[in-house]
Amino acid sequence: MSSKLKVNLLRYTEDGEKLIASSAKLCYSAVGVDKIEEKLDDEKVESFIKMLMSVGHQSPIEHISFTFAIEGISRTLTHQLVRHRIGSSYSQQSQRYVKLDQFEYIIPPSIENVKEAKELFIKAMEEDQKYYDKISDILFKKHYERLINQGYKEEKARKEAEKMSIEDARYIFPNACETKIIVTMNARALFNFFEHRCCERAQWEIRSLATEMLRQVRHVAPTLFQYAGPPCVQGPCTEGKMTCGKIKEVREKFKSL
Repeated sequence: MSSKLKVNLLRYTEDGEKLIASSAKLCYSAVGVDKIEEKLDDEKVESFIKMLMSVGHQSPIEHISFTFAIEGISRTLTHQLVRHRIGSSYSQQSQRYVKLDQFEYIIPPSIENVKEAKELFIKAMEEDQKYYDKISDILFKKHYERLINQGYKEEKARKEAEKMSIEDARYIFPNACETKIIVTMNARALFNFFEHRCCERAQWEIRSLATEMLRQVRHVAPTLFQYAGPPCVQGPCTEGKMTCGKIKEVREKFKSL
């Protein structure tokens, strides 16, 4: 896990596993909606969920969702994360509206562990900050002067000029730039996310994030997410010749997560 990574499970559907079981019960019985939750004790709920997962009937699990607040991640990661569009919603900190007087950045472990590479990396980040500051200052003065000449009052001209200056100065920032994001996914979307991003072949940073998200949802929906993770947790590896060859280690990792 990245040392800066922080994941908070903000909200989730209360009694989510019971809601899934109720949905499944409606699918497989003649019960009416008034009695849909009757006799659904913990044992019945667990039985319904295991049955659903064993037959691959996943539409009922779409009824519950989980919302995470995430920070200490790079824009490299979020470029991958937002590709998971179905059943997912995102709200990311904007570089257009938030001026970064000192941007944080994520250093990949492969660079962190090589002194010479790390020194060059940090130097590049520091240079990016300097150029961002210089460019935003130049643009601010240009926009501010133009707005004043157009009759704007000083306070409004200052706010508008800053917004316009950082809007374009942000192009200087690297993919390593640290960002924050709110993510909401329904349970089915999470299963798909974990299947692809918990795999050892996933990029290291998003793999760390996915694994931590899985650890947290297991605390609140343990039956549902008991076997979630990469495909090899329950079955064979689906990566073919690209397999990591570590099925035993991966299964043990997610068993004890």
